[in-house]
Amino acid sequence: MASSLTRPDGSPLRVLVVDDEVNIAELLQMALRYEGWEVQVAHTGRKAVAMAKDFAPDAIVLDIMLPDYDGMEVLRKVRSFAPDVPVLFLTARDSVEDRVAGLTAGGDDYVTKPFSLEEVIARVRGLMRRAGATDSRPNHVITVGDLTLDEDSRDVSRAGEPIELTATEFELLRYLMRNPRRVLSKAQILDRVWDYDFGGQANIVELYISYLRKKIDAGRKPMIHTKRGAGYVLKPAE
Repeated sequence: MASSLTRPDGSPLRVLVVDDEVNIAELLQMALRYEGWEVQVAHTGRKAVAMAKDFAPDAIVLDIMLPDYDGMEVLRKVRSFAPDVPVLFLTARDSVEDRVAGLTAGGDDYVTKPFSLEEVIARVRGLMRRAGATDSRPNHVITVGDLTLDEDSRDVSRAGEPIELTATEFELLRYLMRNPRRVLSKAQILDRVWDYDFGGQANIVELYISYLRKKIDAGRKPMIHTKRGAGYVLKPAE
């Protein structure tokens, strides 16, 4: 899938992913490449600083806990030669003090583990827009039939009626709407909407699909359909 965001010269945006957990780094690399971006990965702070010099990334996804330097030290070193590169911190810490410390140190945004890949992509996209990435789309609205979802304002409506969704419901609906008429398995949905080590509990998908149906389809012709043994599909109401 080609992203609408590019460098001002039209070339792909560059993202540096820094995480010592190889499986997490690979998942992030795969998801970010799916957006059409050029991605490199570093597993140590020392390697991250060297790669930031050579690769000149447009954004950095940076784990705070690294085996050599911590993320704060990596950020200080990178900002000495790339003062404006936006940084999204990844961390298992979620206290207010740590959030303030990270942002005060120069990080631009903060995601706590476990996270959804969709959330990280949305945060990185937002950072790069603010940093001057060129957007080829006039807006960021997804429309399927009479259902509309605005990725920026996070507003959702059907036939003009606003629909209030939780953060997880929004991410699930966005994934369904990005793949209209395509049957998505529970495993695919778990991988894209929930965190990387969720444990494969498919019943959580069923639960959130039921939540969405109550808000999207209640009293209307249904858009969300179950394909028995295969998964779920969203399509315009017939």
